[in-house]
Amino acid sequence: MRILVTGGSGYTGGRLVALARKAGHDVTGTSHSTRVEGLVPLDVRDRAAVDLLLDELRPDAVVHTSYVQSDWAVTALGAAYVAAAAARNGARLVQVSSDAIFKGRPAPYTEADLPEPVYPYGAAKAAAETAVLAVHPDAAIARTSLIIGDDDSKQHQLALDMAAGRVGGVLFTDHIRHPIAVDDLAAALLELAEGDFRGILNVAGPEPISRHELGIRVAAKHGVPAEAVPGGSALERGFVSPAEVRLDTTLARSVLRTRLRGVTEVLA
Repeated sequence: MRILVTGGSGYTGGRLVALARKAGHDVTGTSHSTRVEGLVPLDVRDRAAVDLLLDELRPDAVVHTSYVQSDWAVTALGAAYVAAAAARNGARLVQVSSDAIFKGRPAPYTEADLPEPVYPYGAAKAAAETAVLAVHPDAAIARTSLIIGDDDSKQHQLALDMAAGRVGGVLFTDHIRHPIAVDDLAAALLELAEGDFRGILNVAGPEPISRHELGIRVAAKHGVPAEAVPGGSALERGFVSPAEVRLDTTLARSVLRTRLRGVTEVLA
């Protein structure tokens, strides 16, 4: 199977490229911000370049992992361009989305819940979902959460940097998420690329946890005491961002063979 992975130099994309190659697929990964041996340069904001690459490769499946939190064009327009090119070439598409599309609430979100973004990155991811579903109705959209697993994770790096005083700020005690192991996410994305599921699927870990508690768990892996990890309330600090965002993964557990592990198991 020929698979194209955009964002192959990223945390998730890199794991997916390696996993898919190990499974025997013919895999092409792309990179933009960094040049990496074995990856093809691609700026997903350049529609002509996206079209040219897919026309040349003619992949059976495309997994779109590329995003930049601060760049609407990469996150939203890039997804639209990749989806359109995949549809034109008859390629299966798996789009990686985010729980950032929601405003937050105590009740879990299911796949039927519509986006209600409250900050720019969430809005860009919501726009990406809309574009993908419009131009490639058979696509699979994987809504995921904080990605953890080892110290290449941004979540790990942030917790350790804060604990060591290398960066300021706090990890929010009132932000609840469902972190997922990067290897579990990569395996789920490959499974979706190989399969025929269409529509939205929540792909996240089963264990809700605050960003602060997650930071404490990461620090503990390095022998850093909990009191070294600064915590505080996002609400009290006036941050406009989603608070409790719980993803209901009932459907994923019935659709996927991949077991999605919780934080306690992943960071044991």
